[in-house]
Amino acid sequence: MVRCSDNSLYSGQTSNLERRIKEHNSSLSRSAKYLRAKKPVALVYFEKYATLKEAMQREINIKKWTKAKKESLIRSNKI
Repeated sequence: MVRCSDNSLYSGQTSNLERRIKEHNSSLSRSAKYLRAKKPVALVYFEKYATLKEAMQREINIKKWTKAKKESLIRSNKI
């Protein structure tokens, strides 16, 4: 999960976290469309999963949460 310059939170999944953060902060079009006007972003929370399916299920679940619930998750698991 990344925090955007406007303090919003964005959740996604990737196989290479470091590369993906760099892409989100770059001016190239590989960044998520939502993030293009909200740079820079900062990594605030992540989880690792053995399979892409598990990661995608978790992402779907988290995206349904309120911002308050996401903030609580971030506070409880500082990077």
